[in-house]
Amino acid sequence: MYRNNKNQFHFLIICLLFITITQAQSQETTTAIPKFEVKVITSVESIVPLGLGRSRLISGNEERDYTKFTSSQTEDDNSRNKSKRKDIRLKDFEETKLLNFYNIAGIRFQNIAANDAIISSKITMMLAEGWDLVFVTSAVESDSGEGDGNGIFITRYIFKRKI
Repeated sequence: MYRNNKNQFHFLIICLLFITITQAQSQETTTAIPKFEVKVITSVESIVPLGLGRSRLISGNEERDYTKFTSSQTEDDNSRNKSKRKDIRLKDFEETKLLNFYNIAGIRFQNIAANDAIISSKITMMLAEGWDLVFVTSAVESDSGEGDGNGIFITRYIFKRKI
């Protein structure tokens, strides 16, 4: 009987060690802050009548640190960020040509389908590179009244992936 109790005691100690190690590993993974990178791809599709606008899929290849272009306003300090526009602008970006929604005859559904195929190709490539599509948002600025005739349909695709 003593030997059986001793074996049970050893088994209990091994189980407690296993649980302790498992909990420690679990805490390490939950308390470690994951590092991600985020990429925004923007499609700008012209809804200007007669097909006169420009449509593009835009992707920046350079990074920017937003803190260099940000100021905090307080009651005591209301100074503004003095960044120059030229310092914010990107010169290294990818521009993919898209077709305009309109041509001389009106809405061109083939153009919309072609744009969908190009955008799908870009998204598929990014997914293959390990990016996850986490959010999509879109907006329209359409004809604002008599004599305007301008407008764009803009969509932002927001991706993330672990670094």
